[in-house]
Amino acid sequence: MGCAAIAERSMIPAIQSLSDDFELIAVASRTSDKAKDLSSKFNCEAIIGYENLLNRQDIDALYLPLPSGLLHEWIPKCLNAGKHIYAEKSIALKSNKAMEMTQLAGSRKLALMEGFMFQYHSQHNHVKELLSKGEIGEIRFFSASFGFPPLGEGNFRYYEKLGGGALFDAGAYPVRATFFMLGDQIEVAGASIKRLNSSNAALYGSAYFQGPNGIGASISFGFDNFYQCNYIIWGSTGKLTVERAFTPGPNVKPRIIIEKDQNRHVIEAEADNHFEKALIEFKLAILNDGIKEKHFNEITQQSFTLSRINELG
Repeated sequence: MGCAAIAERSMIPAIQSLSDDFELIAVASRTSDKAKDLSSKFNCEAIIGYENLLNRQDIDALYLPLPSGLLHEWIPKCLNAGKHIYAEKSIALKSNKAMEMTQLAGSRKLALMEGFMFQYHSQHNHVKELLSKGEIGEIRFFSASFGFPPLGEGNFRYYEKLGGGALFDAGAYPVRATFFMLGDQIEVAGASIKRLNSSNAALYGSAYFQGPNGIGASISFGFDNFYQCNYIIWGSTGKLTVERAFTPGPNVKPRIIIEKDQNRHVIEAEADNHFEKALIEFKLAILNDGIKEKHFNEITQQSFTLSRINELG
């Protein structure tokens, strides 16, 4: 549902590569040209208008790469049409909307999953193995950053009404990474956000978390920034850095850097396709109620945290 660049570049190829698990039936756009262009490229049907996609009885699941500001309208419509949903982040701009969506999905026994593909890249399993072996001692602090140079003029991400702004876009990744690496027992302690003069959308910002045993975490995010895409774990005996934490392409071998005892060791992780692996997780969520519930909980946790950062900033 929607012909966004990420759909064309990454998600549709991933869907088609998993032919034993998924069959691509159609792409939908509000404009005829976009739908026909994408459908001809991927040899599927073009559907004009999102509503017409919902009426199809031969479609079980939908991928929604829509702006966050449109998801609060279309996710409930898709769920009420009986479709499982994989939606791009951020699913909701307010925590009460996220709760409504997950409750609706649960009541209809449908999967609802938010698109943080990076979690399924094997480099992070490698990191967790290193941590479990005590490679850098006990975790004392976690930090994550994601931001990039100016986007093109007129990009929807600069418009608050469409759910734009750096917090719900770039900032969503380091928030998710904080929970992914440190667990659920952390909460927002403070935040600072610079907002656009002509819109209430965030341009850049940061937030601080506190957790058990004195462990802290910080995140930073932004548009119109020097590019950053990493997380750092500071331990009692060393430090670990993941350089391409959120956006390694399928052919990229991301680097994990370990610093300890005045030495620096670089591990080249295997190339991996986290788009394909995220889709496998989506299939498991469709088939398993426990995995559905796991994703409902992550969505509400993520949305509550982003809302809290937005309030404090």
